[in-house]
Amino acid sequence: MIGRRVLTGSRLVAAAAANPADGTYVGRRHKPDYWLLIGATLLLTIGFIVVFSISPGLAASQNVSQNYFITKQFIDVVLGLAVFGLAARLPISLWHRLARPLAYAAILASAVVMFMPVDSIYQAHRWIRVGGLSFQVVELIKLALIIWLAGFLAQRFRAGKIADSSATIRPLLIILIAIAFVIAKAQSDLGSAGVVLAITALMAYVAGVPLKRIGLIAATVLLILTIAIASSNYRRERLATFLNPQSDCLGSGYQACQALKSVGSGGLVGLGLGHSVQAYGYLPEASNDSIFAIIAEKFGFIGSAIVVAIYAVLISRLKTIISKTADVFSRLVVVGVLAWFSTQMIINIGAMIGLLPLKGITLPLVSQGGTSIIFLTAALGVVFQISRYTSYDVIEPKNGPTSASRSYSGPGRRRLRRPYNPASVTRPRA
Repeated sequence: MIGRRVLTGSRLVAAAAANPADGTYVGRRHKPDYWLLIGATLLLTIGFIVVFSISPGLAASQNVSQNYFITKQFIDVVLGLAVFGLAARLPISLWHRLARPLAYAAILASAVVMFMPVDSIYQAHRWIRVGGLSFQVVELIKLALIIWLAGFLAQRFRAGKIADSSATIRPLLIILIAIAFVIAKAQSDLGSAGVVLAITALMAYVAGVPLKRIGLIAATVLLILTIAIASSNYRRERLATFLNPQSDCLGSGYQACQALKSVGSGGLVGLGLGHSVQAYGYLPEASNDSIFAIIAEKFGFIGSAIVVAIYAVLISRLKTIISKTADVFSRLVVVGVLAWFSTQMIINIGAMIGLLPLKGITLPLVSQGGTSIIFLTAALGVVFQISRYTSYDVIEPKNGPTSASRSYSGPGRRRLRRPYNPASVTRPRA
């Protein structure tokens, strides 16, 4: 049929392998998944409205202009949408070529940040500050890791070395340990180290790395994180606070107690936009890490459930795109973005309702923070571009799958008429 691509059996496998020099498959262009843009815009709008409503309280508690926070949030939202549009226009093959430059930029930024003076409030080398501007290095590390790791795993998969210890597992372990050390130790950001671990583990699993090897890598990194917690009084206090926040609500458990109080005071429908109490200096980081507690206070259980539902729709669309992506590199990029987005959301909301320890992780696209917004919108923009070339019209032949489609395994495999299921992939033995 003219204007339609039908891939069946061995032709399906051949199409997944028919890549240009950079290894990315270029299919027929079609309409992108606009739910990504709608979901991102809704979350950015919710964040803007909440910050606008608590700006007077934040300004009063920090002795700044009443327009300071809302102006900053407006600029961040506009920049985020602009970056989304730019990333969505760049071809995926260009992102493939940017893997190394992004990795070098992340390494350079990680070195530069160690020479930056720390803030009096945040005693950690996390930000590069120039004048009145600040840049959080870990957000660049997350995006660079996804792009580079997708290229690395895709190359190893095409070479048939995805389970090879010297070619894949050992370099992956070295890189992951180095990144975990830089983030958890040098930048003192254990929460982001957990996000990086989740990104790496899920991408490796989908690429076809044996579960035993993934478990070994995860155990090694978790051991490092455990040592990092045990060697820091601050982190040990955070863990003790999580286990029993009410034991010291005026000390180490102050933020956890105030967050629970904020969530509980919202009830079913909330106190309303102009009736926040916690934003007036009671809840630390009300516009950043603790913004979900403010949402619960203002909009109650119903409003909080709507926000979670928007996240669920976005995550569902990312999963759909994964199931329909034609080439290995693009699929792994979307998997990485899914892991980044969902893990960060779970950690933030879980901390605000007392299910997880406080980790200083922003709520994606809602929390105030220009660096987080810009890099998350860039990642979603890349996925938006990938969604233009998904195989929406792959169909099963009338006589059923051929032997080639049944025997083919790995991240390039397509289960016809059914979504991609990583559990169904035949994995090489460890």
